Parts: sequence; structure tokens; C-alpha cells
Amino acid sequence: MKFYLDTSIWLDFLENRNEPNFPKGDLAKELLSKIINEDDKIILSKAVKNELITLGYSKYDIEILFNLFRNNIIEIHTNKKQYGKAKDLKNKRKVPFFDALHAVLARDNKAIMVTRDKHFNELLDITKYKKPEEII
Repeated sequence: MKFYLDTSIWLDFLENRNEPNFPKGDLAKELLSKIINEDDKIILSKAVKNELITLGYSKYDIEILFNLFRNNIIEIHTNKKQYGKAKDLKNKRKVPFFDALHAVLARDNKAIMVTRDKHFNELLDITKYKKPEEII
């Protein structure tokens, strides 16, 4: 199976973002463990890396993170058509550009979109999504 993890899932993992009665960090760790144990694949785009950089992570830290999963990661590139579609979705559906782009990339790579972001409810015709606990 192939999974496309929204940036928020990576942040849950990186920052161990557990909340009282809602262990988001632990669930992200369990999901990544399951992906590794079942030799599934993670689709990784430059968009995820760019979002992490925007949030203050260094390129070095990002490379260390993704290097942990190098055997399970498939890095992809965005083409002009995908970029244009995401821009169009952003404007028409009033969703953040990166969310629209993640949805398009998950669809085009036949990957399961993994997110908690409610913006993806506006993109269900592009890609369905699951929360980590629905997969593990």
C-alpha cells in the first residue's frame, strides 16, 4: 500500500503532539511503525518538506527525519498540471494551497491520504482520506 502523510501527521510524530485523551504523537508513531513493518510506502513530496521549512525546521533536520524512513519513502515531483489544479482548487474551494496540492498528489500517486485536517472534507472528490487510527 502507499500512503501520503499530510504535514500535520509528520508534525505529530516529530513533536510528539499528544494531548490529554488524544495521543496524536503516539498514533503517528504507530502508523509509521505499521508502514515499516508491512513494508508499505510513503509518498513524499517537496510540498511537505517546504511546509516543514516554513514552520522553522532546517533542511538538515528534515533530511535526518526522512532518512529514518528511506527504505519506505518514494519521493515524487509536482508537475505544472498538478500545481495548476491545486491553485484552482485553492481558489474555488477556499482551502489552503498545500492541502489542495497534497490531495492532488495523493490521488495521482494512488496513495491513501492520511490527515486530520478538516479542509480535506472540501476535497473528497479529489481524494478520500483516513486518520492514522483508522489505519492502525
